[in-house]
Amino acid sequence: MHSPLIGISTYLENDVHWGVWRHSAAVLPAGYHRLVQRAGGCAALLPPDAPERADEIVARLDALVVSGGPDVEPVRYGAAPEPECGPPSPERDAWELALTEAALARRVPLLGICRGMQVLNVVCGGTLVQHLEGHRGGPGVFAQHPVRPVAGSRLARALPEPVSVPTYHHQAVARLGDGLVPSAYAADGTVEAVELPDAEHPFALAVQWHPEEGDDVRVMRALVDAARAPSSLESLGQQG
Repeated sequence: MHSPLIGISTYLENDVHWGVWRHSAAVLPAGYHRLVQRAGGCAALLPPDAPERADEIVARLDALVVSGGPDVEPVRYGAAPEPECGPPSPERDAWELALTEAALARRVPLLGICRGMQVLNVVCGGTLVQHLEGHRGGPGVFAQHPVRPVAGSRLARALPEPVSVPTYHHQAVARLGDGLVPSAYAADGTVEAVELPDAEHPFALAVQWHPEEGDDVRVMRALVDAARAPSSLESLGQQG
């Protein structure tokens, strides 16, 4: 059976220590590639690159995962930073926005995780809540809370029932981007997943939680299955 190539965005850390070495390195928590592998995909870690190369890189993938991380700089959605907003990462913003734009344009299956959901919303013209409480534990500690999938959504096909998810974020979707629809909610009304309808894209889904920190592979398996689908492979061939 075809094992689709799933690219996962990574990021730079300037002082990474292993053995006797201290270097700048492209890094990603191992939970991401392990989840792709458990779901039946072949994981390819994508180091940061020039945004203008994003389309060329996405063209070689069967699917793309945009990983979690720091806050998107508010200038990207036309807002001034609020006091609780984290420090900007303009290079990462530029790279992951370009990757997401390429995946949408090429109709490559796309999964956004936490920050990746916020990136997708911003790419589609939406805005973000810069701070909310109750969706993370202490520093470096994931919280758990239930989410309710929206009946009839793409997400609900993978997760038909309410589930408890690992979560660590203090920002969320405010105004939805063009074409996006909510596909899960937290108990407090926070949008926990967004997607493009089937008619708009073969598979464009993003979740605000961190599936790579749990045992449930169903969301990632849905991405891997979409990457195997003939419609996705045909669209890649037509646009390559």
